[in-house]
Amino acid sequence: MTMNMNERQKQLLELLESSGEVKVAGLKETFGVTEMTVRRDLEKLELAGYVKRTFGGAILASRDVALQERSFVMTDEKNRIGRAAAALVQENDSIFIDGGTTTLYVARHLKAGKNITVVTNALNIALELLEKGITTVVTGGMAMEATSTLVGPGTVEAIGKMAFDRVFLGSTGITAKHGFSNSNMYEAEIKRTAIKQAAEVNVVVDRTKFGAKELFSFASLHEAHRVVCDRLPEQDLLEACRESGLELLEA
Repeated sequence: MTMNMNERQKQLLELLESSGEVKVAGLKETFGVTEMTVRRDLEKLELAGYVKRTFGGAILASRDVALQERSFVMTDEKNRIGRAAAALVQENDSIFIDGGTTTLYVARHLKAGKNITVVTNALNIALELLEKGITTVVTGGMAMEATSTLVGPGTVEAIGKMAFDRVFLGSTGITAKHGFSNSNMYEAEIKRTAIKQAAEVNVVVDRTKFGAKELFSFASLHEAHRVVCDRLPEQDLLEACRESGLELLEA
């Protein structure tokens, strides 16, 4: 959707593009306008698809890129990561796979008819598993079009009542200080809950996620057991991972 922006809205968008996040209180002071005017600007920008409003402010919508757009990025690497991660799954395992393009490749590499149970909050992953004849449990929740995932309190409650041998989670960023992070608060909450319910936590990421930091941290480095990646991170992050006891599996 396109929109005609006034000068203030253009400046607001420039602020967002440089910082990634803005707060209503700060914008009110910056532009010398009322809080209601700021909120109307943000609402207009959100309707046009430029921003996503958060509690007390907004983030750039491009930080939560649609699944379709991400599907064509690093496909060879994600395929290798998915194959290596799927090889970790044992017979009779109960596992959880969350939504994302890299986790989708994990599902794709699970052998058809494998005697496992997979829980997922991702509709596209559920379809992939059903075609393979794998026992699949889909959580309830509110459907998010951009990611084909189910999120919300119902999803968190359902996952919180299960016990997993292994979980496979995506992450938008990994740093030594902030650990694993995601641009979507609802997805981050699901990841936190899955980690609590898991005997083994596997995070699947391509190399572009190393050193990146998003708004919502869902785990520190020591809370995961393994990162499955296509290439090892730079030395500082590599050392931080090893100090945290985090295994790095290069696919």
